[in-house]
Amino acid sequence: MTGLTRRAAVGTGLAVGLAGGAAKARALPRVVSLNPCTDAVLVNVADRSQILALSHYARDAQQSTIAGVARTYPITYESAEEVIALRPDVVLTAAHSSLATRAALKRLKIRTELFKVPNSWIENQAQIRCIADAVGHPDRGEALIARVETAMAQGAPRPGARPVTALVFQPNGFAAGHGTLVDEMMRRAGFVNVAERYGLKKWGNVSLERLLDDPPEVLLAGQATPNAPTWAERILNHPALASVGPRMRRAVFPERLLYCGGPVLIQTAAVLATARRQVLGESA
Repeated sequence: MTGLTRRAAVGTGLAVGLAGGAAKARALPRVVSLNPCTDAVLVNVADRSQILALSHYARDAQQSTIAGVARTYPITYESAEEVIALRPDVVLTAAHSSLATRAALKRLKIRTELFKVPNSWIENQAQIRCIADAVGHPDRGEALIARVETAMAQGAPRPGARPVTALVFQPNGFAAGHGTLVDEMMRRAGFVNVAERYGLKKWGNVSLERLLDDPPEVLLAGQATPNAPTWAERILNHPALASVGPRMRRAVFPERLLYCGGPVLIQTAAVLATARRQVLGESA
């Protein structure tokens, strides 16, 4: 083979390799997410170029843990027209996503993945793996799961530490009971969720009167917006809560940590561990 022929063959090989790599990159699914929980997982497991849009909820700092980064991505307001115009390969939806949009996507045979609020870490791991597989990066899903489990281990109480009674208390007295992912995270952090003693099964509201009559050691309270305009939010700053005094300590548990799993649990574990240390006077 002459030098010219050899250079031509190498050049052809490089061109084929580059073309193959470009084709492989193009083959990765392009994704739209319509839910703040799937938004948070998606930005951790997909290439930026794969994410066509996040949900508009992702930019709401009260509801989303990725509000800052979400402002650098396109968003939709969940209409079928917006989503279809983006020509996604996969759309991540939730049970409360627009039924009309989901029906339109089904008619057009656009692949959708439906997710519910996870009730356990086991359920949530399956969701993370599903999203990571859908975008072609299963290894990133496993890496995210490992990060969450590390955060859980770091937030766990010391061996032999006594359990601390607690209640998650959000606007309008909304609380998480047993059988929820929040309840599991509380147990992992060394808390005993007392929601059941107020008659709460899974999700529901605890009246201020019931809470004051039988307070837990720790109130994991949400944060009202400045000059909260509604009673639902003002209840979080009700003067009667302060009157309970040393019988019930208060720690911040933002509402944005209430429903989602995935990378959100890293923050949840840290917030719960901090609350426990503050109450018991433990060092980090």
